[in-house]
Amino acid sequence: MAQLVKRAFRYRFYPTDGQAAELSRTFGCVRLVYNKALEERTRAWFGEQRRISYVQSSAALTQWKKTEELAFLAEVSSVPLQQALRHLQTAFGNFFARRAKYPRFKSRKKSGASAEYTRSAFTWRDGRLTLAKMSAPLDIRWSRPLPEGVVPTTATVSRDSAGRWFVSLLCEDSIVPAPATGAAVGIDAGITSLVTLSTGEKIANPRHERCDRVRLAKAQREMSRKAKGSANREKARRKVAKVHARIADRRRDFLHKLSTRLVRENQTVVIEDLTVRNLLKNGTLARAISDASWTELRSMLEYKCAWYGRELVVIDRWFPSSKLCGACGTIASKMPLNVREWTCDCGVVHDRDVNAARNILAAGLAASACGDGVRPQRESSRTGLSSVKQEPQRATAGTPRP
Repeated sequence: MAQLVKRAFRYRFYPTDGQAAELSRTFGCVRLVYNKALEERTRAWFGEQRRISYVQSSAALTQWKKTEELAFLAEVSSVPLQQALRHLQTAFGNFFARRAKYPRFKSRKKSGASAEYTRSAFTWRDGRLTLAKMSAPLDIRWSRPLPEGVVPTTATVSRDSAGRWFVSLLCEDSIVPAPATGAAVGIDAGITSLVTLSTGEKIANPRHERCDRVRLAKAQREMSRKAKGSANREKARRKVAKVHARIADRRRDFLHKLSTRLVRENQTVVIEDLTVRNLLKNGTLARAISDASWTELRSMLEYKCAWYGRELVVIDRWFPSSKLCGACGTIASKMPLNVREWTCDCGVVHDRDVNAARNILAAGLAASACGDGVRPQRESSRTGLSSVKQEPQRATAGTPRP
């Protein structure tokens, strides 16, 4: 049975000079309203122990527009400004619920430039999008069609650090679950092989950042020679940003294709709950781990499994997948990172990654069947951050953590 989900479709567009100027003004006003409202709420909370609601912030925005100093806020569409206040309200809600840190001020250089338009602030006619305060529709490159008969509910316009313009259209899409299959797969994430499957297949790591490392270093050297604040430095910065954008785009495309394939071919997908933030503390491997982007792969698997009726099982981060013999159940005392193949006392020769993937699959299927995890015998000590993945003694299976 098909289910309705909110789905964003992102496209690149090329604005005219007038549209670019209008959007740039809107971005600046959105950032100013967000920062000013955050300043007011911070002063009220720390100075008076008083909370300011969204309604109060919205009323304050109306008063700001009436002042001579901030009268220019009335020159842009009011909807993106109101949406900025709603985003700030959400940020404070997450903070008070202890789901996020205290909201931070938006920087012109470090924060992404974006503005969100709701249905009342844009016109959608014959497949063309016209934003408020604009007379002509945006010149969008339709790399893929929107679902037939779907009208966007929200349009988010953004400009990345490389100067590229994008519009993200939020729609309600009907997704049909994929045909059921009895296949299941365990996935062991790595660096040499991005993922190793329990079937024995190893998918090589494309290493997108390494492929463009020479180009990136050259662009960074050229930027360092330019005078700060000059137009030439801004041009050089754009070149650096374009290299970074190329790396990110290629990585994202590869992960989308990989995750879609895994979800289509398997009814059950089992992965590890890796603490990537802790693993990045390893200075030797941090760059390679960041390039692998395990967190982004997991995120894709999570929502695609939910969309297409698949089961995603996440086993505990302490499960000793690499040290556990899949034949006899013996746990090796040590397993240095340079050991890629090892022989158990029972005589079975294991490929480190394939054995880990098969152990992950077995633990995930056991957890899915009984609702609990496999708990091997605890050892006297735990491994630290010297290895790529933490593989201590305790092993439980669970659900994805927030």
